Amino acid sequence: MSVVTDFEYLIIGAGPAGVQLGYFLEKRGRDYLILEAGEESGTFFKTFPRHRKLISINKVYTRYDSTEINLRWDWNSLLSDSEEMLFKHYSRDYFPHTDHYVRYLHDFAKNFNLNIKYNCQVARIAKNEKFMVMDSNGNVHSAEHLIIATGLSQPYVPPIPGIESAENYTSVSVNPEDFINQRVLIIGKGNSGFETADNLTATAAIIHVASPTPLAMAWKTKYVGHLRAINNNFLDTYQLKSQNGVLDASITSIKRLDDQFVVSFSYTHANGEQEDLIYDRVIVCAGFQFDDSLFDDSCKPELTINDRFPAQTSEWESVNIKDLYFAGVLMHMRDYKKKQSGFIHGFRYNIQALHHILEQKYHHQALPSRRIHLTPKSLTEVILQRVNFSSGLWQQTGFLCDLIVISDRNQEARYFEDLPRDYIPNFSHNIHERGKSYFWEDFF
Repeated sequence: MSVVTDFEYLIIGAGPAGVQLGYFLEKRGRDYLILEAGEESGTFFKTFPRHRKLISINKVYTRYDSTEINLRWDWNSLLSDSEEMLFKHYSRDYFPHTDHYVRYLHDFAKNFNLNIKYNCQVARIAKNEKFMVMDSNGNVHSAEHLIIATGLSQPYVPPIPGIESAENYTSVSVNPEDFINQRVLIIGKGNSGFETADNLTATAAIIHVASPTPLAMAWKTKYVGHLRAINNNFLDTYQLKSQNGVLDASITSIKRLDDQFVVSFSYTHANGEQEDLIYDRVIVCAGFQFDDSLFDDSCKPELTINDRFPAQTSEWESVNIKDLYFAGVLMHMRDYKKKQSGFIHGFRYNIQALHHILEQKYHHQALPSRRIHLTPKSLTEVILQRVNFSSGLWQQTGFLCDLIVISDRNQEARYFEDLPRDYIPNFSHNIHERGKSYFWEDFF
Protein backbone atom coordinates (compact mmCIF):
# COMPACT_ATOMS: atom_id res chain seq x y z
CA MET A 1 0.00 0.00 0.00
CA SER A 2 1.43 3.40 -1.00
CA VAL A 3 2.23 6.03 1.60
CA VAL A 4 1.09 9.61 0.92
CA THR A 5 3.07 12.48 2.43
CA ASP A 6 1.98 16.10 2.08
CA PHE A 7 4.20 19.20 1.86
CA GLU A 8 3.83 22.82 0.91
CA TYR A 9 6.83 22.64 -1.42
CA LEU A 10 8.29 19.71 -3.32
CA ILE A 11 11.63 20.10 -5.11
CA ILE A 12 12.69 17.48 -7.65
CA GLY A 13 16.47 17.17 -7.76
CA ALA A 14 19.20 17.71 -5.16
CA GLY A 15 21.82 19.18 -7.43
CA PRO A 16 23.13 22.71 -6.84
CA ALA A 17 19.75 24.27 -7.74
CA GLY A 18 17.64 22.05 -5.49
CA VAL A 19 20.10 22.36 -2.63
CA GLN A 20 20.27 26.16 -3.02
CA LEU A 21 16.49 26.55 -2.90
CA GLY A 22 16.33 24.05 -0.04
CA TYR A 23 18.71 26.26 1.92
CA PHE A 24 16.39 29.26 1.63
CA LEU A 25 13.27 27.24 2.47
CA GLU A 26 14.98 25.64 5.46
CA LYS A 27 16.16 29.01 6.72
CA ARG A 28 12.57 30.34 6.61
CA GLY A 29 11.19 27.21 8.29
CA ARG A 30 8.98 26.25 5.35
CA ASP A 31 7.39 22.83 4.88
CA TYR A 32 9.34 21.23 2.03
CA LEU A 33 10.94 18.04 0.75
CA ILE A 34 13.64 17.51 -1.87
CA LEU A 35 13.44 14.26 -3.86
CA GLU A 36 16.74 12.97 -5.25
CA ALA A 37 17.15 9.88 -7.43
CA GLY A 38 20.78 9.33 -6.41
CA GLU A 39 22.26 8.29 -3.12
CA GLU A 40 23.64 11.77 -2.39
CA SER A 41 23.45 15.34 -3.65
CA GLY A 42 25.06 16.25 -6.95
CA THR A 43 24.56 12.92 -8.74
CA PHE A 44 24.90 14.65 -12.14
CA PHE A 45 28.49 15.65 -11.35
CA LYS A 46 29.47 12.03 -10.76
CA THR A 47 29.19 11.57 -14.52
CA PHE A 48 29.39 14.99 -16.17
CA PRO A 49 31.42 16.55 -17.58
CA ARG A 50 32.65 13.20 -18.89
CA HIS A 51 36.31 14.17 -18.55
CA ARG A 52 35.87 15.25 -14.94
CA LYS A 53 36.90 18.91 -15.04
CA LEU A 54 34.54 21.82 -14.41
CA ILE A 55 34.70 24.90 -16.64
CA SER A 56 33.32 27.10 -13.86
CA ILE A 57 36.22 29.07 -12.43
CA ASN A 58 37.37 28.95 -8.83
CA LYS A 59 39.60 31.98 -8.31
CA VAL A 60 40.65 31.78 -4.68
CA TYR A 61 43.27 34.54 -4.55
CA THR A 62 41.83 37.98 -5.41
CA ARG A 63 43.36 40.34 -2.78
CA TYR A 64 39.79 41.15 -1.63
CA ASP A 65 38.54 40.36 1.87
CA SER A 66 34.84 40.71 1.02
CA THR A 67 33.00 37.42 0.47
CA GLU A 68 30.41 39.28 -1.60
CA ILE A 69 32.89 40.70 -4.07
CA ASN A 70 34.88 37.43 -4.21
CA LEU A 71 31.74 35.67 -5.47
CA ARG A 72 32.36 37.51 -8.73
CA TRP A 73 35.21 35.06 -9.39
CA ASP A 74 33.90 32.12 -7.39
CA TRP A 75 31.51 30.43 -9.81
CA ASN A 76 30.83 27.32 -7.72
CA SER A 77 29.83 28.37 -4.20
CA LEU A 78 26.17 28.42 -3.28
CA LEU A 79 24.75 31.40 -1.40
CA SER A 80 24.60 31.02 2.36
CA ASP A 81 25.43 32.81 5.60
CA SER A 82 28.34 30.44 6.34
CA GLU A 83 31.91 31.31 5.37
CA GLU A 84 32.81 27.65 5.90
CA MET A 85 30.50 26.61 3.06
CA LEU A 86 32.43 28.42 0.35
CA PHE A 87 33.86 26.18 -2.35
CA LYS A 88 37.38 27.52 -1.86
CA HIS A 89 37.64 25.21 1.16
CA TYR A 90 37.14 22.19 -1.12
CA SER A 91 39.46 23.01 -4.00
CA ARG A 92 41.98 25.65 -4.94
CA ASP A 93 42.17 24.58 -8.58
CA TYR A 94 41.08 27.23 -11.06
CA PHE A 95 39.11 24.55 -12.93
CA PRO A 96 38.19 22.06 -10.20
CA HIS A 97 37.67 18.31 -10.48
CA THR A 98 34.01 17.31 -10.36
CA ASP A 99 34.55 14.95 -7.41
CA HIS A 100 35.31 17.98 -5.24
CA TYR A 101 31.97 19.48 -6.18
CA VAL A 102 30.04 16.33 -5.31
CA ARG A 103 31.67 16.41 -1.88
CA TYR A 104 30.85 20.12 -1.53
CA LEU A 105 27.15 19.64 -2.31
CA HIS A 106 26.95 16.68 0.05
CA ASP A 107 28.46 18.72 2.89
CA PHE A 108 26.33 21.78 2.08
CA ALA A 109 23.12 19.73 2.37
CA LYS A 110 24.31 18.07 5.57
CA ASN A 111 25.58 21.30 7.16
CA PHE A 112 22.22 23.05 6.78
CA ASN A 113 20.20 19.93 7.63
CA LEU A 114 18.22 20.05 4.39
CA ASN A 115 15.19 17.76 4.12
CA ILE A 116 16.25 15.47 1.27
CA LYS A 117 14.94 12.00 0.48
CA TYR A 118 17.65 10.10 -1.42
CA ASN A 119 17.31 7.03 -3.67
CA CYS A 120 13.90 8.37 -4.65
CA GLN A 121 13.40 8.16 -8.41
CA VAL A 122 10.33 10.08 -9.59
CA ALA A 123 8.12 7.89 -11.80
CA ARG A 124 5.17 10.15 -12.58
CA ILE A 125 3.87 13.64 -11.83
CA ALA A 126 0.16 14.47 -11.90
CA LYS A 127 -2.00 17.32 -10.63
CA ASN A 128 -5.51 17.59 -9.30
CA GLU A 129 -5.90 20.25 -6.62
CA LYS A 130 -2.31 19.56 -5.63
CA PHE A 131 0.68 18.04 -7.37
CA MET A 132 0.99 14.29 -6.85
CA VAL A 133 4.50 12.92 -7.31
CA MET A 134 4.79 9.13 -7.46
CA ASP A 135 8.20 7.59 -6.84
CA SER A 136 9.66 4.25 -7.90
CA ASN A 137 9.16 2.89 -4.38
CA GLY A 138 5.40 3.24 -4.69
CA ASN A 139 5.12 6.27 -2.42
CA VAL A 140 3.15 9.40 -3.26
CA HIS A 141 4.25 12.90 -2.29
CA SER A 142 1.76 15.74 -2.62
CA ALA A 143 2.45 19.48 -2.60
CA GLU A 144 0.80 22.80 -3.32
CA HIS A 145 3.89 24.06 -5.13
CA LEU A 146 6.29 22.00 -7.23
CA ILE A 147 9.77 23.14 -8.24
CA ILE A 148 11.67 21.19 -10.89
CA ALA A 149 15.44 21.39 -10.39
CA THR A 150 16.51 18.41 -12.47
CA GLY A 151 18.46 20.41 -15.01
CA LEU A 152 18.62 19.47 -18.68
CA SER A 153 18.74 15.76 -17.99
CA GLN A 154 18.11 14.27 -21.44
CA PRO A 155 20.59 14.34 -24.35
CA TYR A 156 19.48 16.53 -27.24
CA VAL A 157 19.62 14.57 -30.50
CA PRO A 158 19.31 16.66 -33.68
CA PRO A 159 16.69 15.46 -36.18
CA ILE A 160 19.12 13.90 -38.67
CA PRO A 161 18.11 10.75 -40.58
CA GLY A 162 20.18 7.83 -39.28
CA ILE A 163 21.49 9.60 -36.18
CA GLU A 164 20.13 6.81 -34.00
CA SER A 165 23.10 4.69 -35.12
CA ALA A 166 25.61 7.19 -33.70
CA GLU A 167 27.10 7.19 -30.21
CA ASN A 168 26.32 9.91 -27.67
CA TYR A 169 28.47 12.05 -25.39
CA THR A 170 26.61 10.66 -22.39
CA SER A 171 27.81 7.09 -22.89
CA VAL A 172 30.68 7.01 -25.40
CA SER A 173 34.00 5.66 -24.14
CA VAL A 174 36.38 8.22 -22.64
CA ASN A 175 39.38 5.90 -23.08
CA PRO A 176 41.46 7.33 -25.96
CA GLU A 177 42.89 3.86 -26.62
CA ASP A 178 39.49 2.79 -27.95
CA PHE A 179 39.90 5.22 -30.88
CA ILE A 180 43.39 4.34 -32.13
CA ASN A 181 43.82 5.18 -35.82
CA GLN A 182 40.10 5.80 -36.32
CA ARG A 183 38.26 8.50 -38.27
CA VAL A 184 35.90 10.27 -35.89
CA LEU A 185 33.08 12.74 -36.51
CA ILE A 186 31.85 14.80 -33.57
CA ILE A 187 28.49 16.52 -34.04
CA GLY A 188 28.38 19.76 -32.04
CA LYS A 189 30.78 22.66 -31.53
CA GLY A 190 30.11 23.25 -27.84
CA ASN A 191 32.29 22.44 -24.87
CA SER A 192 31.23 18.79 -24.77
CA GLY A 193 32.22 18.36 -28.42
CA PHE A 194 35.63 19.95 -28.04
CA GLU A 195 36.22 18.30 -24.68
CA THR A 196 35.69 14.99 -26.48
CA ALA A 197 37.90 16.01 -29.41
CA ASP A 198 40.75 17.09 -27.12
CA ASN A 199 40.62 13.73 -25.40
CA LEU A 200 41.03 11.85 -28.70
CA THR A 201 43.68 14.06 -30.36
CA ALA A 202 46.60 11.75 -29.56
CA THR A 203 45.00 8.51 -30.75
CA ALA A 204 42.40 9.18 -33.47
CA ALA A 205 43.71 9.44 -37.03
CA ILE A 206 41.21 12.08 -38.15
CA ILE A 207 38.75 14.15 -36.09
CA HIS A 208 36.12 16.41 -37.61
CA VAL A 209 33.91 18.62 -35.45
CA ALA A 210 30.79 19.75 -37.30
CA SER A 211 27.67 21.88 -36.95
CA PRO A 212 25.74 24.22 -39.29
CA THR A 213 26.87 27.40 -37.53
CA PRO A 214 30.39 28.82 -37.09
CA LEU A 215 32.33 28.25 -33.89
CA ALA A 216 31.58 30.72 -31.09
CA MET A 217 34.39 31.44 -28.62
CA ALA A 218 33.48 32.49 -25.08
CA TRP A 219 36.33 35.01 -24.90
CA LYS A 220 34.83 36.78 -27.91
CA THR A 221 31.07 36.51 -27.23
CA LYS A 222 31.36 36.93 -23.42
CA TYR A 223 28.90 34.05 -23.03
CA VAL A 224 30.49 31.38 -20.83
CA GLY A 225 28.50 28.57 -22.45
CA HIS A 226 30.32 29.03 -25.74
CA LEU A 227 33.62 27.26 -26.31
CA ARG A 228 36.01 27.91 -23.44
CA ALA A 229 39.77 28.18 -23.80
CA ILE A 230 40.30 25.15 -21.56
CA ASN A 231 38.67 22.99 -24.25
CA ASN A 232 40.09 24.58 -27.41
CA ASN A 233 43.50 22.87 -27.77
CA PHE A 234 41.97 20.93 -30.64
CA LEU A 235 41.89 24.14 -32.68
CA ASP A 236 45.69 24.10 -32.71
CA THR A 237 45.68 20.77 -34.52
CA TYR A 238 43.16 22.10 -37.05
CA GLN A 239 44.97 25.35 -37.80
CA LEU A 240 48.35 23.59 -38.06
CA LYS A 241 47.05 21.00 -40.54
CA SER A 242 47.26 17.93 -38.32
CA GLN A 243 44.52 15.97 -40.12
CA ASN A 244 41.72 17.45 -38.04
CA GLY A 245 38.98 19.81 -39.14
CA VAL A 246 36.17 22.11 -38.04
CA LEU A 247 33.26 21.93 -40.49
CA ASP A 248 30.48 24.48 -40.92
CA ALA A 249 27.94 22.17 -42.49
CA SER A 250 24.50 20.65 -42.10
CA ILE A 251 24.43 16.87 -41.89
CA THR A 252 21.66 15.61 -44.13
CA SER A 253 21.99 11.90 -43.35
CA ILE A 254 24.03 9.25 -41.56
CA LYS A 255 24.15 5.75 -43.05
CA ARG A 256 25.69 2.71 -41.41
CA LEU A 257 27.64 0.60 -43.90
CA ASP A 258 29.17 -2.47 -42.27
CA ASP A 259 31.62 -1.06 -39.69
CA GLN A 260 31.68 2.43 -41.18
CA PHE A 261 29.45 5.48 -41.47
CA VAL A 262 28.69 7.38 -44.63
CA VAL A 263 27.84 10.94 -43.61
CA SER A 264 26.33 13.40 -46.09
CA PHE A 265 27.20 17.08 -45.63
CA SER A 266 25.81 20.29 -47.08
CA TYR A 267 28.41 23.01 -46.51
CA THR A 268 27.24 26.31 -45.06
CA HIS A 269 29.76 28.61 -46.79
CA ALA A 270 30.19 26.84 -50.12
CA ASN A 271 26.95 27.64 -51.91
CA GLY A 272 25.32 24.46 -50.67
CA GLU A 273 28.09 22.15 -51.91
CA GLN A 274 27.42 18.58 -50.82
CA GLU A 275 29.85 15.80 -49.99
CA ASP A 276 29.87 12.31 -48.48
CA LEU A 277 32.62 11.45 -45.99
CA ILE A 278 33.49 8.12 -44.37
CA TYR A 279 34.02 7.69 -40.60
CA ASP A 280 34.63 4.85 -38.20
CA ARG A 281 32.81 6.56 -35.31
CA VAL A 282 30.15 9.27 -35.07
CA ILE A 283 29.59 10.92 -31.67
CA VAL A 284 26.69 13.26 -30.92
CA CYS A 285 27.71 16.09 -28.58
CA ALA A 286 24.74 18.40 -29.14
CA GLY A 287 23.97 19.26 -25.52
CA PHE A 288 20.97 18.43 -23.37
CA GLN A 289 17.26 19.16 -23.09
CA PHE A 290 14.47 19.11 -20.51
CA ASP A 291 12.78 15.74 -19.99
CA ASP A 292 9.01 16.21 -19.70
CA SER A 293 8.15 12.50 -19.90
CA LEU A 294 7.43 12.31 -16.15
CA PHE A 295 4.45 14.67 -16.41
CA ASP A 296 1.04 13.27 -17.31
CA ASP A 297 -1.52 15.28 -19.30
CA SER A 298 -2.89 16.96 -16.16
CA CYS A 299 0.25 19.04 -15.70
CA LYS A 300 2.50 18.72 -18.74
CA PRO A 301 4.36 22.04 -19.11
CA GLU A 302 4.54 23.85 -22.43
CA LEU A 303 7.99 23.69 -24.03
CA THR A 304 9.99 26.24 -26.02
CA ILE A 305 13.39 26.74 -27.76
CA ASN A 306 13.13 23.61 -29.93
CA ASP A 307 11.36 21.87 -27.03
CA ARG A 308 14.58 21.98 -24.99
CA PHE A 309 13.24 24.16 -22.14
CA PRO A 310 9.95 24.57 -20.29
CA ALA A 311 8.30 27.88 -21.16
CA GLN A 312 8.29 30.21 -18.13
CA THR A 313 6.93 33.50 -16.88
CA SER A 314 9.10 36.25 -15.40
CA GLU A 315 8.65 34.46 -12.04
CA TRP A 316 10.04 31.18 -13.47
CA GLU A 317 6.57 29.68 -13.26
CA SER A 318 5.23 27.45 -16.04
CA VAL A 319 3.23 29.50 -18.53
CA ASN A 320 0.42 26.92 -18.56
CA ILE A 321 0.60 25.05 -15.21
CA LYS A 322 -0.07 27.13 -12.10
CA ASP A 323 2.26 26.66 -9.12
CA LEU A 324 4.83 24.73 -11.19
CA TYR A 325 8.24 26.42 -11.03
CA PHE A 326 11.70 25.76 -12.41
CA ALA A 327 15.08 26.31 -10.78
CA GLY A 328 18.70 26.05 -11.85
CA VAL A 329 19.76 25.44 -15.45
CA LEU A 330 16.09 25.35 -16.52
CA MET A 331 15.87 29.07 -15.66
CA HIS A 332 18.12 29.70 -18.65
CA MET A 333 15.03 29.79 -20.85
CA ARG A 334 14.62 33.43 -19.78
CA ASP A 335 18.08 34.51 -21.02
CA TYR A 336 19.11 31.69 -23.34
CA LYS A 337 22.68 32.13 -24.59
CA LYS A 338 22.68 35.74 -23.41
CA LYS A 339 23.40 35.77 -19.68
CA GLN A 340 24.50 33.27 -17.04
CA SER A 341 21.28 31.62 -15.81
CA GLY A 342 22.43 28.30 -17.23
CA PHE A 343 25.33 28.18 -14.77
CA ILE A 344 25.69 28.06 -11.00
CA HIS A 345 27.22 31.54 -10.74
CA GLY A 346 24.11 32.92 -12.45
CA PHE A 347 21.20 30.82 -11.23
CA ARG A 348 22.16 30.96 -7.55
CA TYR A 349 20.99 34.61 -7.61
CA ASN A 350 17.91 33.69 -9.66
CA ILE A 351 16.97 31.12 -7.02
CA GLN A 352 17.38 33.69 -4.27
CA ALA A 353 15.02 35.99 -6.20
CA LEU A 354 12.60 33.10 -6.81
CA HIS A 355 12.51 32.38 -3.09
CA HIS A 356 11.68 36.03 -2.34
CA ILE A 357 8.91 35.90 -4.95
CA LEU A 358 7.48 32.72 -3.42
CA GLU A 359 7.57 34.33 0.01
CA GLN A 360 5.63 37.29 -1.32
CA LYS A 361 3.06 35.29 -3.28
CA TYR A 362 2.28 32.56 -0.79
CA HIS A 363 3.31 33.88 2.63
CA HIS A 364 2.51 37.63 2.35
CA GLN A 365 6.12 38.59 3.03
CA ALA A 366 7.28 41.84 1.45
CA LEU A 367 10.24 41.54 -0.86
CA PRO A 368 13.43 42.36 1.08
CA SER A 369 14.35 46.03 0.91
CA ARG A 370 16.04 48.73 2.91
CA ARG A 371 15.05 52.31 3.63
CA ILE A 372 17.25 55.11 2.30
CA HIS A 373 16.98 58.88 2.55
CA LEU A 374 15.71 60.54 -0.60
CA THR A 375 18.68 62.81 -1.18
CA PRO A 376 21.19 62.89 -4.05
CA LYS A 377 23.99 62.01 -1.63
CA SER A 378 22.21 58.96 -0.14
CA LEU A 379 21.11 57.65 -3.52
CA THR A 380 24.59 58.09 -4.98
CA GLU A 381 26.26 56.35 -2.05
CA VAL A 382 24.01 53.28 -2.11
CA ILE A 383 24.25 52.91 -5.88
CA LEU A 384 28.05 53.20 -5.85
CA GLN A 385 28.24 50.67 -3.02
CA ARG A 386 26.23 48.18 -5.06
CA VAL A 387 28.18 48.81 -8.25
CA ASN A 388 31.48 48.28 -6.47
CA PHE A 389 30.60 45.22 -4.37
CA SER A 390 27.54 43.39 -5.75
CA SER A 391 28.21 39.92 -7.13
CA GLY A 392 24.65 39.29 -8.36
CA LEU A 393 24.58 42.33 -10.66
CA TRP A 394 28.11 41.54 -11.79
CA GLN A 395 27.22 37.98 -12.80
CA GLN A 396 23.74 38.68 -14.18
CA THR A 397 24.29 42.06 -15.84
CA GLY A 398 21.20 43.12 -17.74
CA PHE A 399 19.10 40.24 -16.39
CA LEU A 400 18.93 41.14 -12.70
CA CYS A 401 18.64 44.71 -11.50
CA ASP A 402 18.20 46.84 -8.40
CA LEU A 403 15.02 48.85 -7.95
CA ILE A 404 14.47 52.11 -6.08
CA VAL A 405 10.86 52.79 -5.06
CA ILE A 406 10.25 56.43 -4.17
CA SER A 407 7.57 57.41 -1.67
CA ASP A 408 5.18 60.20 -2.54
CA ARG A 409 4.58 60.93 1.13
CA ASN A 410 8.03 61.54 2.60
CA GLN A 411 11.67 61.99 1.78
CA GLU A 412 12.52 58.28 1.81
CA ALA A 413 12.77 55.43 -0.65
CA ARG A 414 13.03 51.65 -0.60
CA TYR A 415 15.96 49.90 -2.23
CA PHE A 416 15.37 46.39 -3.64
CA GLU A 417 18.27 44.21 -4.78
CA ASP A 418 18.74 41.53 -7.45
CA LEU A 419 15.29 41.44 -9.03
CA PRO A 420 14.73 40.04 -12.53
CA ARG A 421 14.30 42.97 -14.91
CA ASP A 422 11.32 41.41 -16.66
CA TYR A 423 9.62 40.85 -13.30
CA ILE A 424 9.53 44.57 -12.48
CA PRO A 425 6.24 45.27 -14.35
CA ASN A 426 4.55 42.50 -12.31
CA PHE A 427 6.04 43.86 -9.11
CA SER A 428 4.94 47.42 -9.92
CA HIS A 429 1.43 46.21 -10.75
CA ASN A 430 1.29 44.31 -7.47
CA ILE A 431 2.13 47.29 -5.29
CA HIS A 432 -0.14 49.67 -7.18
CA GLU A 433 -3.33 47.71 -7.52
CA ARG A 434 -5.73 47.61 -4.60
CA GLY A 435 -6.73 44.17 -3.49
CA LYS A 436 -3.20 42.90 -3.85
CA SER A 437 -0.79 42.26 -1.00
CA TYR A 438 1.09 45.57 -1.12
CA PHE A 439 0.71 49.19 -2.13
CA TRP A 440 3.25 51.95 -2.50
CA GLU A 441 2.38 53.30 0.94
CA ASP A 442 2.78 49.90 2.58
CA PHE A 443 6.54 50.11 2.12
CA PHE A 444 6.88 53.20 4.26
